[in-house]
Amino acid sequence: MIDFKNSELETGYNIEDNTWEVIVKYHGDILKFESISDVEVEILSEQYAIITLKQPLISWLSAQTEIEHIELPKRLQFVLRDALDAACIAPVQSQTSFGLSGKGTLIGIIDSGIDYTHPDFRNDNGHTRIKYIWDQAGQGIPPQGFKGGAEYNETEINTALSSTYPYSIIPDMDYIGHGTAVAGVAAGNGRGSVNRIYRGSAPEASLIVVRLGRRGQSSFARTTELMRALKYVIDKAEFLEMPIAVNISYGTNDGSHDGNSLFEGFMNDIAQRWKNVIVVASGNEGAAAHHYRGILETNETRNIDFYTTGGLASFYLTLWKNFIDVFSIELILPSGVTTGQITYADHEKVIYFNNVAVYINYGQPRHYNVDQNIFIQIEATEGRLPEGLWQLRIKADEIIDGSFDIWLPIIEEVSLNTAFFIPYIDTTLTLPSTAFYVITVGAYNSHLNSIADFSGRGYTRSNIYVKPDLVAPGVDIMSSNKYGGYGLFTGTSIAAPFVTGSAALMMQWGIVEGNDPFLYGERIKAFLRLGARRQNGMNYPNQYWGYGTLCLKNTMDMLISYIKGGI
Repeated sequence: MIDFKNSELETGYNIEDNTWEVIVKYHGDILKFESISDVEVEILSEQYAIITLKQPLISWLSAQTEIEHIELPKRLQFVLRDALDAACIAPVQSQTSFGLSGKGTLIGIIDSGIDYTHPDFRNDNGHTRIKYIWDQAGQGIPPQGFKGGAEYNETEINTALSSTYPYSIIPDMDYIGHGTAVAGVAAGNGRGSVNRIYRGSAPEASLIVVRLGRRGQSSFARTTELMRALKYVIDKAEFLEMPIAVNISYGTNDGSHDGNSLFEGFMNDIAQRWKNVIVVASGNEGAAAHHYRGILETNETRNIDFYTTGGLASFYLTLWKNFIDVFSIELILPSGVTTGQITYADHEKVIYFNNVAVYINYGQPRHYNVDQNIFIQIEATEGRLPEGLWQLRIKADEIIDGSFDIWLPIIEEVSLNTAFFIPYIDTTLTLPSTAFYVITVGAYNSHLNSIADFSGRGYTRSNIYVKPDLVAPGVDIMSSNKYGGYGLFTGTSIAAPFVTGSAALMMQWGIVEGNDPFLYGERIKAFLRLGARRQNGMNYPNQYWGYGTLCLKNTMDMLISYIKGGI
């Protein structure tokens, strides 16, 4: 049973209309639920949907035979922190080589939006390269099949661009600039720079842009918004009959880190629809000290120390373990007060200390995951949380497996000043980069040929499959900014679009030009891995570099050799 009282779990709550938003996996006809007052259904695929409803109807929904599982959305945060040459993209763009530019392909940017007036996203005649913009937080006419936001097509964007005051016609803006920078690396044509020296990877690709946001609000995005965005961009690509490479540079630590969630299950499903590639940044948690891993023995007591900085209003700890292991937990605050031992028999409990509320929930196995999640939310009921040393005490009872993992929120939520004293440096990938059918991209410093210390590291928690798949330049990258110019950007957010743009170039060569009509999805991932550069004396794949550094020229050469060989 899902609890809907805690503020972190209230990520799915819309205070304006007092409704809840949940992800469901289903079978059969669930559109009939809309005959019930205060129920809204959005079908994402044959198995996944988002349902908005009043809280008293949650129990009713859970009891419907068509509903196989329910999951609350999670908060998402940005994972921002000579590169074309380092990634071997420039040789592939050269007219003396492959002469690829992304023409005839689409790049989907699911992010903070885009500065659609920026010269990098306009052709030489001044017209836009953007096919569609969907501002999920905007007010206007939503896309067909969706319930909120404002959609603008190519004609409407061009009308705005021809106006003296474009934002009076299309008010969509990238207030943060993150999406504009990501789009610049993936697809900027460099028109705003001298001799176009700041062009991106696929400078002639068309774009579909989704500005993530809660309907009617400008606050944080949730996994449900990302799911809607993925369906939207792939629906549009299929309608336009153009292959699409989708870039996602958002992430969260709230999950099992092994790809087992409805959110990631939906991503795996939609990754196999139409001719698409989904690229996800691995996150900036590599040096954040936000992951703890341990192994317990029967009757052992383990004290896990961590500290927080001042100014936090809330944070969480999410602990994942084998369900068959039995242990209690106790949280000790900086003041020395304690929650006392909380066991699985408590199921869920809320404890108050002056202005601090501690919520503890012992989860249960799901039909897709045999493990147990113990979720701890700490929040200030007024003011801010105390800073200083906290301690999580685990007292083991009967232990069969013993291994467990704990994550704190990502640095974009709590900064580097909230951390474990003795962290585990691996398995610092953020969700959804742990989804199986996406291409997961870490970052390296192409100037020094060294891994970026912040780059999210593999493998997944279960170690069943390798992540990241590869790394791309992610330190001091020049790209488009929201003011119509350019700036330097660092982070896995800015590494991922190098791979997204590379995928678009590959699909141009394969699908648009007819050299390989099935060059999309896992086939692109496989050849990017094959062509990645690997250093002598290092074992691959590994937790830092995956299968190596992006080298598109190698990938294209090997692709041709395989096709000529009839493989």
